[in-house]
Amino acid sequence: MTQPSSNLTRTLEPEIMDSWAEAEEYDSMDHTIVNQRFAQDMLAAEPIGTDLLDLGTGTALIPIELCRLLPRPVRVMASDASQPMLELARYRIEVAGLNDRIQLLYGDCRSMPFSNEFFDTVVSNTLIHHVPEPADILREAWRVLRPNGLLFIRDLIRPRDAAELERLVELHAANDTESGRQLLRQSLHASLTIDEIQSIANEVGITQPEIAISAITQTSDRHWTMVVRKKGSTDSC
Repeated sequence: MTQPSSNLTRTLEPEIMDSWAEAEEYDSMDHTIVNQRFAQDMLAAEPIGTDLLDLGTGTALIPIELCRLLPRPVRVMASDASQPMLELARYRIEVAGLNDRIQLLYGDCRSMPFSNEFFDTVVSNTLIHHVPEPADILREAWRVLRPNGLLFIRDLIRPRDAAELERLVELHAANDTESGRQLLRQSLHASLTIDEIQSIANEVGITQPEIAISAITQTSDRHWTMVVRKKGSTDSC
């Protein structure tokens, strides 16, 4: 699947959904299929180890799905910069009975309190489009990733034009409220093209063949996915 270049200018949206209304609106949207596919695709990139970090976890739907699918115990550190999101995440984790496997962290994923090479796997779903400088997130994710570790990131693709954007909104948010459709519309406007994220990955250096095995591809009509295996001699996964 290849993406034509976009004639839409990237228009940033607020970085953080920092009100209860925004968090509840996001949480009320049906992310089931998207989250299931994310978890399944990530697990297909085994090995993933036992210590995972989810950047921009929102209401922790991805960690919960991963824990449900994995046949063995893993520990997930779920990080977000929105307190309302994390409060809703706390409730969802408790209902799922996963308090012993998922830990929540409030903070900025561009500067995390972890030592170098701390996690076996670092994942992120639809966080990149929220930040003005995605390279900052990639650098930090790479810093805390162990040798032989997996970096798995998925986000939205900015459509080629306004007509395509509206088609995607009507297709994928038809059953949402108008504010829910507007959230998707804004997110698509704020997203990167594959060429743009490839350029950022090159800038950070994580696509250099001597340090990583990497691929960035379009994986749905509205998503790109980055899969990077960090080279190294430590067999930590």
